[in-house]
Amino acid sequence: MTGFVRRSGTRIVDGAGRPALRRGVGIGTWLLPEGYMWRFRPAARDAPYPGVPAQSPREIEALVVDLVGADRAAEFWSGFRQAFFSEADVARIAQLGFDHVRLPINSRVLMADDGRFLEEGFALVDACVAWCEAAGLHVVLDLHGAPGGQTGTNIDDSPRGRPELFEDPRYRELTIRLWTQIARRYASSTTVASYDLLNEPIPNEFAAAYADRLVALYRDLTAAIRAVDPDHLIQYEGAHWASDPAIFTEVWDENSAVHFHRYWSPPDTAGIAPFLEVRSRLGLPLYMGEGGENSPEWLAAAFGLYEAHDIGWNFWTWKKVDNAHSPAVVVPPPGWADVLAYAAGEAPRPAPSDAWETLSALVEAMRLESCEWHGEIVAALLRRAGDDGELRLPAYGFGYGGAGASYATAAASPDPRLRADDGVTLRLVGGAGAGHGAAGADGVNPFAADPAERARAGVVAAELAAGDWLAFDVDVTGTASGRRSEEWGGSGSDVLPDPPHSVALTVEVVAHADDGAARPALDVRCGASPVAGDWVADAPRTWRGAVTAPTGATTVRVGPLDGALTLAGLRLR
Repeated sequence: MTGFVRRSGTRIVDGAGRPALRRGVGIGTWLLPEGYMWRFRPAARDAPYPGVPAQSPREIEALVVDLVGADRAAEFWSGFRQAFFSEADVARIAQLGFDHVRLPINSRVLMADDGRFLEEGFALVDACVAWCEAAGLHVVLDLHGAPGGQTGTNIDDSPRGRPELFEDPRYRELTIRLWTQIARRYASSTTVASYDLLNEPIPNEFAAAYADRLVALYRDLTAAIRAVDPDHLIQYEGAHWASDPAIFTEVWDENSAVHFHRYWSPPDTAGIAPFLEVRSRLGLPLYMGEGGENSPEWLAAAFGLYEAHDIGWNFWTWKKVDNAHSPAVVVPPPGWADVLAYAAGEAPRPAPSDAWETLSALVEAMRLESCEWHGEIVAALLRRAGDDGELRLPAYGFGYGGAGASYATAAASPDPRLRADDGVTLRLVGGAGAGHGAAGADGVNPFAADPAERARAGVVAAELAAGDWLAFDVDVTGTASGRRSEEWGGSGSDVLPDPPHSVALTVEVVAHADDGAARPALDVRCGASPVAGDWVADAPRTWRGAVTAPTGATTVRVGPLDGALTLAGLRLR
């Protein structure tokens, strides 16, 4: 790595002044397990058995002890730490073209309840840093679970379900001691890019009640860190799940960035405008540190939005059990369903021998080479076409360059809740949200985490008249694994063969209309090249064409030449 990652005006750069922390992935659950990533669910009130809570790390740990006893539980967690995230994962992340990882850390991994530092926990962080250094990646250290808890929910492992970090002076002092130790340990590491002080602090009713306490703690943490480490970039998250920028009224440290999260919401400039205002007013860089848990279509639109506004990002999250919202998906062994049912109060406890067999098999299933690969997630994040995953672009995911660059319409009725500043008519069609506008209504969210809810809401489509067009930003690549880019902060240390100069690309335009409706002639272009194609006879809503496209950044433009087109999206492969 070349020097320390730092702030340069409103940008984050490395020691050579190149953009840094542009595209990354989060390593959720490795050092702080979260129940939903394992498919644990709460017991229903009318469940036939009591069930066992398994949402926070300490609850999941207690469940494993309940299933197999303390000794085997310790053996399980040791195997889990070795299998779930390893040097192989880091190598794959780098190969795909990402430039950093964000490492969520539970304080209990690094510090005992009595305040003693745990060398075996720090050794895990050391290993991650060493793997990333070898692969040319930076690391953001994220205190996801502070002593006492900063959120009062399962995600911070709070002992009593309250943000006691802000209620008990002892937990506050432990947090300051912990960050001081982290900063002292990694002060000379240029692989460690930044310190993310607190993940999603004081949500809900605590956002207003404890805002002053959060600011005071940020000031004290900054002073403690700077006493031992003058060089590393510090990141501050706002209140209420890192979505509220109200606390950012002044610059607390010259080498810092404002960090926000964004989930399940319309991917448009209006949604991030409050943070853009903070950047303009304070002159600090922005970093979108968590977003994901959604469809490939939403990912392509949302993460394209951040890049259009020169905001580096980190995707949540790299790997989960039986959840296709991640690139690497752990396929659980058959007995895992029995464990889930027991935790949910739907079945009796499995026999210890059966539970141990299941847990042992789960560890092996967590290795990257055993995971089911979902290349469409990576394709969406990087808007990469011609790779090992189909690129799916929604109609609402056209570029953010404005009229003449990303769209042209003769007349339009923009939805006030989705891309209102763009002159394009967007509306929900084919579901319960039809007639409620493109952003849905109460109980109808086309951007929800649950695929069933998204399907029920319908599809956000664009209404285009003859002569109108939309342009979608894509990156055409000819490798099966992607490449690192100097432009996005990569080290240029790839040993992959050079990609070809052009790629045979299939482009599908997906319409939404009643079967049998007239199909307009389309003008489809990839860069300056026209795409030859036609409507598919056995798939009446699909127009399919082919083109030899040059590799690199380009646009795919689509519009009707005659008649009207209700555009649902594009598929490229």
